[in-house]
Amino acid sequence: MKISGLRLLPCLLLLVTASAFCATHSYTMIDIGVPAGDGFTVPRAINASGQITGAAGPGGDSGNSNVFIYTSGTFSNLGTLGGNSAIANAINTSGQVSGYSTNAEYAYRAFISNGDQLLDIGDLGGGSAVAYGINDAGQAVGSSVTQDGSNHPFLYSNGQMIDLGTLGSPEGGQWWNSAEGINNSGVVTGYGYTADSGLSGFIWSNGVMTSLPNLGEERAEAYAINNKGQVTGISANKKGQSHAFIANPNGTIKDIGAIGGKYATSWGFAINDLGVVVGQAEEDNGAYAAFVYNGTKMQDLNKLVQKIPGITLIEGRGINNAGQIVCTGEDSQGNLHTLLLTPDK
Repeated sequence: MKISGLRLLPCLLLLVTASAFCATHSYTMIDIGVPAGDGFTVPRAINASGQITGAAGPGGDSGNSNVFIYTSGTFSNLGTLGGNSAIANAINTSGQVSGYSTNAEYAYRAFISNGDQLLDIGDLGGGSAVAYGINDAGQAVGSSVTQDGSNHPFLYSNGQMIDLGTLGSPEGGQWWNSAEGINNSGVVTGYGYTADSGLSGFIWSNGVMTSLPNLGEERAEAYAINNKGQVTGISANKKGQSHAFIANPNGTIKDIGAIGGKYATSWGFAINDLGVVVGQAEEDNGAYAAFVYNGTKMQDLNKLVQKIPGITLIEGRGINNAGQIVCTGEDSQGNLHTLLLTPDK
């Protein structure tokens, strides 16, 4: 169960010195609840002012969901593009979100928000698209089907969707190539297939796509980039492990570890401008936990909070520069919750 990409729809600045930053922090945690009439929320991102976005819905087997924005105790429902399911994957400092939704014809469509409305931003000719990252300029990135049925990463900027190309990926719909994050300088990160069918993270900047380093094997995905150009994601190493990483603009990459055994897995889903990473760890026994990596070691966030009875933090999805973290939690009945963690001073 990797909740990560939520392809289940189609499927701090901390006020401390740099030296003190690496110390262990505890967090105050709240369950933000659900919008009226809904039964669950799934978080995907948090911005500088603590606004949270993701998907909310009635639960059960309906598969229905709407885009929500949570602001200081209040939910806003942005709905869908006419279909029955939608999710926002990113939110910028002004509260603008990006994501994807089904429309009335059941096609998946990428969107950005315009006020409290969702705006379909088009596709690359194949009729469907999904969006992931958005920056403060309103540029969005994601993946779209092209006219020949391939999936290519895109950049949406100034009202146009731009095909970013690939790392040499074979053509065809079975090869998923996607842009996942964009920083305020317009540098894009994502992942895709190479000509020899390897899977690699990439950086795209000023029209040039470059492969990121990996941890030893050509199996890597990049999910997020901060304003310093640091990237996080997941990569396989030569020991058969798949771990979260931090890749730096100077071409170096660091394995930031895992939790719970020799063959445990971890995914880095978000990174703030201080290089703090949050994500999901899977232990050897199959248990999942949300983690934070603060420059020294990966820590289970369940051990850094006063737990809410019956809820386990299973995934860290977003972190802002104040160190606030938004997590997915799961209760004993399997219901999903959105948890906001704020660092204790």
